[in-house]
Amino acid sequence: MQASHVATLERLPQLIVDHAASAGMYDVAVFLVDVQETVLRELTGRGLDGGEGGQVFTVSGSLPGQAYQRVELLPEPERDGAGDRPGGRRWWVAITDGVERLGVLRADTDTDDEPVRRALRDLASMTALLLLSKRSFSDSYARLVRTEPMNVAAEMQWNLTPPPAYAGHDATVGAVMEPAYQVGGDAFDYAVAGHTLHLGVFDAMGHDTTAGITANVAVAACRNARRQGATLAETSQEVERALIEQFDARRYVTAILADLDMESGRLTWINRGHHLPVLIRDSRWTSELACPPAGPMGTGLGLPITMATEQLEPGDRLLLYTDGIVEARDARGVEFGRDRFVDFIRRHHSGRHTLHETLRRLMTAVMEHHDGKLDDDATVLLTEWRGGHQQELIP
Repeated sequence: MQASHVATLERLPQLIVDHAASAGMYDVAVFLVDVQETVLRELTGRGLDGGEGGQVFTVSGSLPGQAYQRVELLPEPERDGAGDRPGGRRWWVAITDGVERLGVLRADTDTDDEPVRRALRDLASMTALLLLSKRSFSDSYARLVRTEPMNVAAEMQWNLTPPPAYAGHDATVGAVMEPAYQVGGDAFDYAVAGHTLHLGVFDAMGHDTTAGITANVAVAACRNARRQGATLAETSQEVERALIEQFDARRYVTAILADLDMESGRLTWINRGHHLPVLIRDSRWTSELACPPAGPMGTGLGLPITMATEQLEPGDRLLLYTDGIVEARDARGVEFGRDRFVDFIRRHHSGRHTLHETLRRLMTAVMEHHDGKLDDDATVLLTEWRGGHQQELIP
């Protein structure tokens, strides 16, 4: 950690190798997952993207990919040594910060016992912190985790949103956005203040750079009001004021804004002309949470803003989403649909996968349904309240 303070991202691979060797871990390599979570690319520290000459593994169909999906420490099948070390083992371990998955770590060891496994997990945790400390100002990181060019609107959106995963104080949050490289007016937001978890999903009019600018103004105005202690209704009114000031009622944003009390499980939210939230309980039944719409922000309609409430139970999952998810159509014009969307989350997250792996698989299914290319932005913000089971937040 001390040595990393003045190290660039490109220097991290060798830094990690040198310090890991002193702890009995050899031939260490770091692999970062791409934006769409389809491949794992080696961080070599060489070239403009920091990955020149490195290996690439698929998330689906490889042992490193299994370690990433399952967030587990996995050994390779026993063989005559790991690398040049007779009798050793080669390991793959997910690199995570809380529940945000950054990639996987490879390492060889001489023995296979619990202290070794613990050291491997510790090394992966330290690696996650080092990567996060460099990510925000490293163009090499951004280049390495992209598999195709990104448009200007998407560049803005990915820099606007918080990390796609969070866990703490009895709650877990996961988010996905597609098309990852051409997303226009969609955005999600979440933040923690004391025991309150603020949540929001936004859908700006259009699918171009102006839509991205509109979403940026909306999220910035939302954060600004929220950080000054505004209520949900007051926050949405400040967003509306900012949008009208900038676009003179020619651009609007629909949204759900919500607050979750992570201690009591009490959820409050308002509806600004958006798809209603969906609640999944016991992985068996679902319900749409009702709330009269106040109209999209930026239209100046002056409709009354209704505050809705719901008492969550431990294990409840809350789905906020944009229309691109349910309206994705296949070659025959059949929509992916709300029922299929909700059922996918219910079935795949019933104990078999983490919340974040469920979202990765969901977006893969949506993209495949639409032949790999969406006509509209598709965003999902999935929150789970554990209610007193904090120890279950991290796999």
